[in-house]
Amino acid sequence: MYEKKIPKSFACGMAIIMEIIGGKWKSYLVYLINKGVKRPSELQRAMPSASRRVLDLQLRELEFHGIVQRTIFHELPPKVEYSLTAFGESLLPVVDAMDKWGEDYQDVFEQLMAKKLEATAV
Repeated sequence: MYEKKIPKSFACGMAIIMEIIGGKWKSYLVYLINKGVKRPSELQRAMPSASRRVLDLQLRELEFHGIVQRTIFHELPPKVEYSLTAFGESLLPVVDAMDKWGEDYQDVFEQLMAKKLEATAV
């Protein structure tokens, strides 16, 4: 995991949660794993705009923080699955609230994106 030269301060809860699920894809990874998407290839198909390398890095960080557990099945070919830990399941109310907020404001967001597209087309 990359470490910055200036140490981070974790003096408040928001800084801690942003460290744990603040990556571009981390909260969506938690959401998908909770919905039953367990294998790295399934996660990649569900998130085609994310590179495999980035997904692997973010899964490793979630594993480091105790949010997900990686299970390696020793068979041929080797198989890996991810699941939420009990600690990771404690994040589900936060992720569900983010999902609900996104659904509630989807129309507003789509209007804003259409307006932005019109402005760049002119």
